[in-house]
Amino acid sequence: MERKKNQRLKNTIFKYLALTALCLFLLTIGFLWSIKAGLFGPLPDHESLAKVHNPQATRIVDETNENLGYLYRFYRSNVTYDDLPQHLIDALITTEDARFYEHSGVDYRSLGRVLFKTVLLQDRSAGGGSTITQQLVKNLYPRDYDNKFEILVIKIKEIFIAQKLEKIYSKNDILTLYLNTVSFPDNTFGIHAASKTFFNKAVKDLSLTESAVLVGSLKATYSYNPRVFPEASKLRRNVVLSQMKNYGKLDTELFEETILTDIELEYRSVKPSEGVAPYFREQVRKQLTKWAEDYAKEKGETIDIYSDGLIIHTTLNKKLQMMAEASMKEHMAVLQKAFENNWGNSPPWKKQAIYNAIVQKTDFYKQLVREGKSEAEIQEALRQKNDRETFDWSGTSIKKISLIDSIQNSLKMLQAGFLAMNPADGAIKAWIGGIDFEHFKYDHVAQSKRQVGSTFKPLVYTAALESGVKPCDYFSASSVTYANLEGWTPTNSDTEDYTHINVNMQEAMRKSMNTVSVRLMEESGIAEVLKLAHNAGIKSSLPQVPSLALGTAELSMLELATAYTTFLNNGKPSEPYFITKITNAKGEVLAEFKPAKDTAPAYSEETRQVVLEMMQSVVKSGTASRLGWKYKLTQDIAGKTGTTQNNKDGWFVGLLPNLVTVSWVGADNGAIGFRSTSVGQGANSALPIFGLLMQKVKADKELSKKYNKSFPAPSAKVVRMMDCPPTKEDGFFKKLFTNKDKAKTKNFDEEGKQNKGLFKKLKGIFKKD
Repeated sequence: MERKKNQRLKNTIFKYLALTALCLFLLTIGFLWSIKAGLFGPLPDHESLAKVHNPQATRIVDETNENLGYLYRFYRSNVTYDDLPQHLIDALITTEDARFYEHSGVDYRSLGRVLFKTVLLQDRSAGGGSTITQQLVKNLYPRDYDNKFEILVIKIKEIFIAQKLEKIYSKNDILTLYLNTVSFPDNTFGIHAASKTFFNKAVKDLSLTESAVLVGSLKATYSYNPRVFPEASKLRRNVVLSQMKNYGKLDTELFEETILTDIELEYRSVKPSEGVAPYFREQVRKQLTKWAEDYAKEKGETIDIYSDGLIIHTTLNKKLQMMAEASMKEHMAVLQKAFENNWGNSPPWKKQAIYNAIVQKTDFYKQLVREGKSEAEIQEALRQKNDRETFDWSGTSIKKISLIDSIQNSLKMLQAGFLAMNPADGAIKAWIGGIDFEHFKYDHVAQSKRQVGSTFKPLVYTAALESGVKPCDYFSASSVTYANLEGWTPTNSDTEDYTHINVNMQEAMRKSMNTVSVRLMEESGIAEVLKLAHNAGIKSSLPQVPSLALGTAELSMLELATAYTTFLNNGKPSEPYFITKITNAKGEVLAEFKPAKDTAPAYSEETRQVVLEMMQSVVKSGTASRLGWKYKLTQDIAGKTGTTQNNKDGWFVGLLPNLVTVSWVGADNGAIGFRSTSVGQGANSALPIFGLLMQKVKADKELSKKYNKSFPAPSAKVVRMMDCPPTKEDGFFKKLFTNKDKAKTKNFDEEGKQNKGLFKKLKGIFKKD
């Protein structure tokens, strides 16, 4: 009786267990069916899987299709199966998926092993059961989940998608797709990017040990990063080589020989901020972003500028750009040292009033204030030394310094900008926005507006000529105090005594005389100078004050370059542009960009020739003469130096017959300038960038042929107009009745133009050309 009772109990338990198992089975089947049916989100269909899109970086090229750099979220590029060396394929399969050629997307044997050991035996070292195909799915459709249930759903989805992929693609295709999408160390995606980054070579040229290093890093991209942990990477590489030997892909002799070798990297970090023309490429990115938005509105088609494999064709000349960057770095390393030595032991960047303004804007300082720290506690925290990355011309390094030290180091660094453009159409040929894009993102070409100093004077001279002043008119070079301008007294930068000395326009331009520039402004009137400057392409608001003649206007480098194109382009300003066309990955043209249409000349051809001749004299024997005696440049060059008040900014505009260049140097903080004019003047701070560049251009056969040209000869009339002695002394009676020791005082017409008087008007009537 007891036996029957026990038997019935066993039967009942069995029935319940069987029923429970059946219910679990049916629930599992239903759960799997619901996932496959898309109740937890749709699975990609056959068509979309057949068009698997592997994101490709956008490539930026120069005017000759030379590569400048990439735009990407993750650096990657595609290779074909034929590019993959056999030892790379063997390393991958033997390490990641030994039965790759046997399964159809899912290795149920490995999956069962992982479930048994990991789930039932809680053995976390059991490894993963994902096949290469499943890992490919994970690469193509990155996981996004909030809890364990969601990750379970995602993993099941990946199994279904993997099985679909195996029906659509060959094993070789899957291997290629996987290697093009998988993540390697240092945020590189795809075997091409990894090969270039760590070994600076094409995938097909990878050696056995290099392939093993890269495959080994897939297990843990940080822990097995060969750059960061070379020993751990070597151990992992040897595990990969061991797997290859175990599966018969590597003979014992070669295995034993290879595991003894060290890893030799030829590391080339590929970051958007590194490489040629980083400031320029950032401007391309900004314009491209705007274009993509407009394209989507117009065409109804979305374009991803980071992953659609676009090719951006630009106007830049890579060779000229690289020479300009090298020249800037060469000069700035020397100038920075001179700048610091010139200030000695009391530099402005160490004054608390200057660096405190920066400190108080930092998140660290604001956090200390929110925490209620006292001023003494805040200062103590600010002076605490920690490991911080610092930049100087010896390189980037990690130093144990305080936050204040770090800010002072940043404040003292001089910045530089350089721009070169074709005056005929505005095409940008070189662009340097700062000294180092990684550490100083601010672009001084496009974003900054600084006082331009004497580089504005050619526009003042141009306005004066257009108003009727003749090149051989003479002007007193002595200083004048303007009583109605609060006693303002413009003076010249040199120490010569100009009492009783009068100079013509060319001599005044050659020596960059401030006193004469103001007198020329009186001749034309401020309104005429403003009008001409805007007609020459300057869009910024200009100060309507007499000091405009000395360059108190704040302009961008692009505006200044645009205005100077008029001196080489028949008086017409050329609008800067730098993208010529955009093509997709198939080479189809999506957009083309042309130079802006011709504008009307801002002034006459005769005036243009006169001012260009004057600016050539600046280079031959004036403030820019060091181009000849120091840099040994003998070709035709016109130019103008510029230095602003308190030596805050140094400028040089250099003109070749077919190139406009602008160089600028200064500190970003307005309270910091050069201590002495000898160091800070434009001829010493900015001109050398141009001088060093032209030396390199001269030594290069291709660029020398392109840019070493002669200016067209001026007309016979212009030659006659400028044929006069540079200086003329006052006559005997004027000297007799002039008190040398008494400062000359006069009023400047508030409306912008001095009344000429009857005698001067009559004199002008009888003046000959």
